[in-house]
Amino acid sequence: MKSEKLIIGRIPYANLFPMFYYLDRKCDNSAYRFIRGVPSRLNRMLRSGEIDITPSSSIEYLRNRRHYLILPWFSISSSGPVKSILLFSKVPLNELGGKTIEVSSESETSTALLRVILRDFLSVKPRFRQTNRRSVRSILTSSPAVLLIGDTAMIEARKTSTGKVPGPGGRSRDSSLFIYDLGELWYKFTGLPFVYALWVVRKKSFSQKGGLVRRLSHDLINAKKYAARSFPSIAAEAPQREWISGKELVEYWKIISYDFTGKHLEGLQLFERYALKTR
Repeated sequence: MKSEKLIIGRIPYANLFPMFYYLDRKCDNSAYRFIRGVPSRLNRMLRSGEIDITPSSSIEYLRNRRHYLILPWFSISSSGPVKSILLFSKVPLNELGGKTIEVSSESETSTALLRVILRDFLSVKPRFRQTNRRSVRSILTSSPAVLLIGDTAMIEARKTSTGKVPGPGGRSRDSSLFIYDLGELWYKFTGLPFVYALWVVRKKSFSQKGGLVRRLSHDLINAKKYAARSFPSIAAEAPQREWISGKELVEYWKIISYDFTGKHLEGLQLFERYALKTR
């Protein structure tokens, strides 16, 4: 007999730690079961029905929306730099045409976003190849550029810069390396927020477990309110404190939007027009 628990994807990146911190410590999770995974893995599990709901790449929702619903008030977005979606390059963006860029195997939306920025905004057409490697120094010995996401991107940026992520095209401590923040580049060209992820639920799961989905939505509303007033205390317990200060974590969370407003929808729709148009 199918479990009556709501099976929820859990991304272990810093950007979602405040939400899951609240769910772990302040909610009755007896009807929830969490499955940990990177975005690309959880996207596949959502598609196959192995999980009911997850923070999911916006490109996954856009490509397969006939199977999905979204929780209407939630996203992971930024209006400007996001600090955790970074392209590390040995050459400026306009010199990447025809070259092969390594892209994190954990990423789907970010790869699509990079393609849009290069192809549609800069008329640059590179090739893309997935990688499981995480060391920028290692990857760039054989490739001109690499796209990393999440905590790995921030960790690698700290290794190559002066401790903080430079702005778009900012030079790292190694003067031969450029670091581009894709959130900042998108905002520069569009003036709109970029929606990296949405809370996506399978339509079949909602029809079977609608009460639990509504309960999770209520918990997430409370999580947003709690996080906004409690970032410092949440940061004190974050596992990311092994490599980043509490103050920097709070600064990072404050640039992320967990909302989904009309402006967020406008940004998502623009991304859809670019990302899903006929090649």
